[in-house]
Amino acid sequence: MLYTLKYINQNPQECKRLLGLEPQQLHNLIEQGIILQKQHQQNREKEKVRIIRAGGGKAPKLTEEEQIILTLMYLRQHLTFQVLGLLFQVSESTANNIFHHWQMLFREGLSGSLLEQVKKSQEDEVIVKELLTEYELIIDSEEQARERPGEYQKQKACYSGKKKSHTFKNQVIVLPRGEDIVDIVAGELGPKSDLRIAQESLRKFHSDQRFSGDKAYQGESQIKSPQKKPKNGELNSQQKQQNKLLSSQRVFVEHVIRVFKIFRVAQERFRLRTECYTDVMMTIGSLVRLRIGALKLELVKEEKSGKTITVNMAHKFTNQLKSLASIPHGFVANPEVILE
Repeated sequence: MLYTLKYINQNPQECKRLLGLEPQQLHNLIEQGIILQKQHQQNREKEKVRIIRAGGGKAPKLTEEEQIILTLMYLRQHLTFQVLGLLFQVSESTANNIFHHWQMLFREGLSGSLLEQVKKSQEDEVIVKELLTEYELIIDSEEQARERPGEYQKQKACYSGKKKSHTFKNQVIVLPRGEDIVDIVAGELGPKSDLRIAQESLRKFHSDQRFSGDKAYQGESQIKSPQKKPKNGELNSQQKQQNKLLSSQRVFVEHVIRVFKIFRVAQERFRLRTECYTDVMMTIGSLVRLRIGALKLELVKEEKSGKTITVNMAHKFTNQLKSLASIPHGFVANPEVILE
């Protein structure tokens, strides 16, 4: 057993510092990852024309659990693949391949936001969007440094005058008190304004949906923002109090963004290929949701053997959706009755 896995098992209190998740969350994620890997292999077998029997070839050096830990280690610590290879006793290229394989499995198998989690069921998506209108969602954006592109036109397209650097811009929309990530927009170009990104995102929501944001969103009727100090003037005491109240309500989106940056690949200069950026950020979004308890992985096991059969994903509105499942379809048209 590798030192890293052995250390985590012997020191579960260090799991969150090392990988960003609690021990039980890590256990559930590993169980989910093993199931996703099995499904991936079955899909590949259907498409493959075999020359040798199944199970032939060289055995992998790392177990599935160790490969998942390697992936989380990269996202949490942002080590180079050379260092990861030394730590896990594999080559640099093997560490690179392992990371990209599991990162894409988690990207496809987990959900980085609430809207992404319910979009597979059109009926659930409609109901959740109705339920969200009962909340004032909080919206904010942040920028992350990226490698400087080689071509001048690409440099110009992603250069942020605000950060004086080449950046990616990301937008996060959360429930009040940061209870869940409702939507993520990742990988926009640095110069693109927060307001423009938000206006494009509003199409995903109900027309009655309310939002709150900072001064960057002034001018959008659906987003409540602080009042700016008038030119050559001052805000009165009531306006200052209102701004202070709004800031205290929207600070929770900053807390969620801080949790994103606990995974250092979302904080430091992004070193991977730019084409990977959106998928990596959405994968981190699913880990953040798992960390804060918004995304719940429920293990379904056999009674006799105790072996995990499948893993169900739950979210804040799961119980409401289950309770609505028995209601006739035509009844869903009246959300006020549903919410009582």
